[in-house]
Amino acid sequence: MKKQIILLVFLLIALPMIGQNTDKKPLNIIAIGAHPDDCDFKFGGTAALFAEMGHNVKFLALTNGDAGHQNMGGGVLAKRRRSEAKRAAEILGIEYEVLDNHDGELLPTLNVRHQVIRKIREWNADIVLGLRSNDYHPDHRNAGIVVQDAAYLVIVPNVAPDTPPLERNPVFLYMKDGFNKPNPFSNDIGIIIDKVFDKKIAALAAHESQIFEWGPWTNGMKDSEVPKEEKERLTWLKLRFEKYKFDQEEIAALKKWYPNEDVSSVQQAEFLEICEYGKQPTAQEIKELFPMLGN
Repeated sequence: MKKQIILLVFLLIALPMIGQNTDKKPLNIIAIGAHPDDCDFKFGGTAALFAEMGHNVKFLALTNGDAGHQNMGGGVLAKRRRSEAKRAAEILGIEYEVLDNHDGELLPTLNVRHQVIRKIREWNADIVLGLRSNDYHPDHRNAGIVVQDAAYLVIVPNVAPDTPPLERNPVFLYMKDGFNKPNPFSNDIGIIIDKVFDKKIAALAAHESQIFEWGPWTNGMKDSEVPKEEKERLTWLKLRFEKYKFDQEEIAALKKWYPNEDVSSVQQAEFLEICEYGKQPTAQEIKELFPMLGN
């Protein structure tokens, strides 16, 4: 009787797992921006989804953000922004690394390219996300160029030979922007982030120096126009995203990747473009790399 009970318990545990691939390893995703907070804006929700599913996500800022403030700068600001990035990472459940290149001075040099190649290799990345090279900020443009330049070289043994090369080329993707020249953004992949939207907002709010000080100042806002209490600040920040309405191409992307869902009720999403320089994934491979997508 005891053996029968043990067998029954085993079957109750094992049967739900039959047909599932339990040997799949966690995915390694690295998103690369120019400044601490770049990736939070463009990929924070999807990063939170990946983290909740047990995958490994890293945000890499190529500069320390030491120029992005109206009242402080240099090492003091860089230290503050590292602290903000650390707090954002804790909220999203990811890792955050900030390199010590100067804000406003990023160039696609050989040295920076090698920094990026090493970080991608060290993370053993399956997915690499970067910025496009058409953007208002030169740091953003140059960060995009550096990631593009690394897209093939991460598998070349004799480039940055102090760090072992990847065995296969990752999928490289661009994070969303609104610039149209020379080419508009292509909404190749759409990810619904409604369930983690509050987490994304909280992570962005952790970048206090940017969200509630520098950003408003650059837009001509008075200090008195920015809320001071945490609850009011989160509500104020949410409105920035809630005012956005999806265009037809974005809706089409959501319908493509969530064929069984009513996307008309979706409030928040993030979009990605497939970079032509990395591995070119099939639709099935995209579903495997983004397991949160609908079936």
